[in-house]
Amino acid sequence: MAIRYPNGKKYVPTSANSTAKPSSMSFSNRGKTLEDELNDSNEYYNSRGIAVIHKKPVPIQIVNVRYPARSAAVITEAYFKTASTTDYNGIWQGKYVDFEAKETKNKTSFPLQNIHDHQVEHMSQIHAQGGIAFLIIRFSMLDRYFVLPFEKFIVKWTRMINGGRKSITLLEIEELSVELQPGYHPRLDYLRALPDIIEQLTVERTERQEP
Repeated sequence: MAIRYPNGKKYVPTSANSTAKPSSMSFSNRGKTLEDELNDSNEYYNSRGIAVIHKKPVPIQIVNVRYPARSAAVITEAYFKTASTTDYNGIWQGKYVDFEAKETKNKTSFPLQNIHDHQVEHMSQIHAQGGIAFLIIRFSMLDRYFVLPFEKFIVKWTRMINGGRKSITLLEIEELSVELQPGYHPRLDYLRALPDIIEQLTVERTERQEP
């Protein structure tokens, strides 16, 4: 089925960019995408009252339907009714959480073309209202996961807008992010990175308020 954005551009799901996991990964997680791992982790959080975080539903407008049989219908083309924002949102310890999840096969950098302008604008609005906005980035060929706070990401995005490099190097991500070590339950305990993000936010806002 072809799904397109409101501007007509074809939608390519994250899973289409995934790759086989390295042999060091446990057998039970082979073939899982970042989305699968996050959904499993969120189910763990939700079931134990740790947080309520879900993947955002996206309204779809059906354009074409094929009927191969009387009792069957196959959707062949559809559009997003509105531009997507970010992948996940919810609440944790009374704080609003909103984040985008991305995978890359690149071993040395994260291409910023994977992020859309409207997603950056959305995260900027969340950040301005005191919410916790961030990206979870998976380097699939390296089996490494990072939580990149929005306030760190926006610096590199602005660099690109001003004519600089169109990616964030792995070395920069290592410096600016909290790296996650995959586990069993939950698979990706990304909530453990949030206290560090909140602390940095508090420091930055305090500095801006000082005369």
